[in-house]
Amino acid sequence: MPRNWKAIAYALNFKEKIIVTLLIAVIGAALVFWGNILYKHFTVEIPKAGGEYVEGIVGQPLYINPLISQTSEADADLTQLIYSGLFKYDKDGNIVPDLAQEYSLSEDKKEYKIVLKQNVLWHDGEKLDAQDVFFTYKIMLDQAYNSLLRQSFQGVEMRLVDDSTIIFVLKNPYAGFINNLTVGILPKHIWENIAPEKFSLAEYNLHPIGSGPYMFSDFQKDAGGNILTLKLAANKNFYNGAPYISRITFNFYPDDESLINAYNEKEIMGMSSIPPQNLKDIKNMKSTVVHELVIPRYFSVFFNQTKSVPLADDNVRKALEKGVDRQEIINNILAGKGLALKSPFFPQMKGYVQQSTDVNVEEARKILDEAGWKMDEKDNVRKKNNAALEFEMITADWPEIVQTAETLKKQWENLGAKVNVKVLSAVSDLQQNYIRTREYDSLLFGQATNFSPDLYSFWHSSQKRDQGLNLSLMDNKDVDKLLEDSRQEMDEGKRIESYQKFQEILAQEVPAVFLYGRYYLYPVNTKVQNINTKSINSPEQRFAEVEKWYVKTKRVFK
Repeated sequence: MPRNWKAIAYALNFKEKIIVTLLIAVIGAALVFWGNILYKHFTVEIPKAGGEYVEGIVGQPLYINPLISQTSEADADLTQLIYSGLFKYDKDGNIVPDLAQEYSLSEDKKEYKIVLKQNVLWHDGEKLDAQDVFFTYKIMLDQAYNSLLRQSFQGVEMRLVDDSTIIFVLKNPYAGFINNLTVGILPKHIWENIAPEKFSLAEYNLHPIGSGPYMFSDFQKDAGGNILTLKLAANKNFYNGAPYISRITFNFYPDDESLINAYNEKEIMGMSSIPPQNLKDIKNMKSTVVHELVIPRYFSVFFNQTKSVPLADDNVRKALEKGVDRQEIINNILAGKGLALKSPFFPQMKGYVQQSTDVNVEEARKILDEAGWKMDEKDNVRKKNNAALEFEMITADWPEIVQTAETLKKQWENLGAKVNVKVLSAVSDLQQNYIRTREYDSLLFGQATNFSPDLYSFWHSSQKRDQGLNLSLMDNKDVDKLLEDSRQEMDEGKRIESYQKFQEILAQEVPAVFLYGRYYLYPVNTKVQNINTKSINSPEQRFAEVEKWYVKTKRVFK
């Protein structure tokens, strides 16, 4: 300390020294405060590479392989991160190029010419080219490999032009074909010498090599052989730019309860999905963002008019539709986490026709009265020509669906109908003895589409019987024509017109009562930034644009 300052210090008494010390501390704090304010004013926060994200999943990985991962969400999630397809879905559920640099369609709309991006590398450093694409689709079409995707590619032929170009040839134009090109591509140099009978047993199903944003690193098993954790590392050579998050680790749990406990104990930073009723069990909600993703899966009551006399009456079906309080179901059973629907179309789909989903009990009763369905006070049910307005509703033993069935039963009994709910504990029983045989009066069930829907298999008359999915046994020539035309129409405007006319016919005939679409709930810690996904066609697509997520930041001058 300089002599003059020492002199001043000696001249001050104890009280004065305390005051001076406090003033210096205040000035120092003020400088730090305003310095921080100025620093933040003249700088911006940007993502920084590094860090780890840990997610919990219910289930076990077995086939991290795009051709055989369809039966397990754990497999599908990991496949989404490790592999790339020719096309992919973006954060809004729209299809966009991925490995494809560009594509063109022939004049007759039957040939798709795909040109690949250049300099795409597999995780082992080998170059990815059209040979890999050709190989992947060739074995997918080979029955010996038992891929569930084979059926969607029947009748498609392929031609290799060169190492960057491949052509797919269809027998007939199909507007939804691009959706079939989102399948992850396998590396030919890894899989070409693996025989079909060894395909599902190959070690590469658990040590995968892909070309996606993340690459397999390691996993740990317990004494029983169950995989506890699986680690992925950022692919620094990823063609869309290296991901910000350096590591993604997946922990695997046996059930939802264990998953939520792990989240509450901060073992994990995110959960693959939880039912709406379990949101209340999250303890650290202040540090959680629950991403409500729209997924095109709808639940409906499908009417079989060939099995039930009352349900064959147009007026009965219209009355039942008007008497449904969808919002009651969404609020009480889904904790408000759902969309009320009047058709298979969601508001996010092109061609969606907005219709009122409000309940109108008085209008429903009026329709039944005018149609001759009068209330029998003795039996407490409406009757017409000695036939009671009574029918059975079949559904699966899943809490959400059972509660929905019981709510519908009360709502429709309020109109004068008698509904006998039958809950089947075994899914196989429901599929084999009721759905396949169409042995039901009505069926409360869910169906999954995508944001570019092809509804042919769900509503075309040719799909009324097993193996079709026309659960209402709808048989309408106008609907058939609209569905046939829309799947072959490449002009989006004309396709939208067909969709709208189709919805108008559904509203008139009421072959089913559409209820709701439940949000896919994806809880993630607030530390994980830039998750902008809004709509997904399937759960694994929540990782759309995962390479842009980040957990670390830095500040730079503007």
